[in-house]
Amino acid sequence: MQASIVDRKEKILQMLTDENSVSVTKISEKLGVTVVTARSDLAALESEGLLIRTHGGAVPSRHPKLMKRMQTKREEKSAIAQTAASLIDDGETVIVTAGTSTALIAKYLIGKKDVHIVTNNTLLLSFARINMQVRITLIGGEFRPSEEGMIGPMAMASLDQFHVSKAFIGIDGASEKQGFTAHFLESAELVRKMAQQADEVIVLSDSEKFNSPGFARIIPYTDADILITDSHLPAAEEQALQKARVRVIKTT
Repeated sequence: MQASIVDRKEKILQMLTDENSVSVTKISEKLGVTVVTARSDLAALESEGLLIRTHGGAVPSRHPKLMKRMQTKREEKSAIAQTAASLIDDGETVIVTAGTSTALIAKYLIGKKDVHIVTNNTLLLSFARINMQVRITLIGGEFRPSEEGMIGPMAMASLDQFHVSKAFIGIDGASEKQGFTAHFLESAELVRKMAQQADEVIVLSDSEKFNSPGFARIIPYTDADILITDSHLPAAEEQALQKARVRVIKTT
């Protein structure tokens, strides 16, 4: 039985993540479809901004590290983002940081009205452009392809202009001792600044990032209000979060 187009798309993206390029012939052979179907799938993925077609094949449209992150824990990230979107009210202004989970928030805002997002997350734009009820303010700075985000002194300075009700922040790691962390100092400083501009701080993270802190602290547990994660959060970390008065929302 031929795989569905959704399954084929996922397999094509995984091939691109593993090999950094893929030919129509190889897709046809590996997925058991015709060359015409393979070309059609590539065209559909290109229209979604997920790849760039070349003569006889395709290459990724984004940094290899980001492509790999986008393919990791897709169901968990979607559930986390959908829950986060449900916390945004009509007419609200929020901050959304760079990250693959946070970018998906915009995908689940269909039906909301007059939502304004301040963000450094360029990946989010691909989901937000189809929703006329979402207004985006993209902060300036230096573009970092591996994060699909704007960083640097200009980004930091521009945040002083904003005050929002909620900040939705992505992280690279977490532990009771180190708090919520990022791999890079520059990223940690920017996310911390974004959190400071909000009345409420909501962290998005799958459970695997816990007990695996990154290099630079963003904020301690006590500075967060809500964590949205999956059902596999380590018990010790959940207890530490509850002690810090963080509300834990599990999606699965």
